[in-house]
Amino acid sequence: MNKKTIIGLVLLIGFTSVLFMNFGQQVGGYMDFAQAEASGSKAHVVGELVKERPVNYDPAQNLFTFYMKDEQGSVRQVHYANPKPANFEDADRVVIDGYVKGDVFVAEHILVKCPSKYNDARGLQTTNS
Repeated sequence: MNKKTIIGLVLLIGFTSVLFMNFGQQVGGYMDFAQAEASGSKAHVVGELVKERPVNYDPAQNLFTFYMKDEQGSVRQVHYANPKPANFEDADRVVIDGYVKGDVFVAEHILVKCPSKYNDARGLQTTNS
């Protein structure tokens, strides 16, 4: 093998290794709050809005805060550095992507799962001919 081929292979292997290491650190699986805190990495947490607790948006800081209960029943305050998502109060489920910082979950993304407008329970009726 010539010198250029060896250098090219070493660079390709190095780049691929760095790419996989960064991708592995960026993507966490679905966890509850306790698992997300223990892992220390980014995670997706599925839960529901705790409607008895305050929901606030501070435009001066561009900070939306709310409380969420995960699937294990653990409640934690969530900070999201963006305005409140549309239809947030109507959500059946909320999926947050982020990390734990102290007693707060810092969400980088929020996915709101609202009930379908088109299911049978909401009045989609078929006509019989």
